[in-house]
Amino acid sequence: MKFQAMCSSGLGSSFLVEMNIKQALENIGLTDFEVSHSDIGGATKNDADVFIVGRDLEDATKEFTPRIVLNSIIDKEELEEKLRAFLQENGQI
Repeated sequence: MKFQAMCSSGLGSSFLVEMNIKQALENIGLTDFEVSHSDIGGATKNDADVFIVGRDLEDATKEFTPRIVLNSIIDKEELEEKLRAFLQENGQI
């Protein structure tokens, strides 16, 4: 499964979320995954199986599905909670 963090510029904040996604997936016990990051202008709908964005980009990324929207991109607990729920809903764990 491939996950992609997206932000408006594709640099610092999406890279931070990428690192946090990797840690969260390891905590959950998922082993077969890829994680990347990008800016919304350079991303395509085929880049990943799941997109993760901050609340500020919710409207600008509606075409990227499935998508996990974070209230806080620095809240590791929220990220892990939402990833776990998504994976459970989709039969991945």
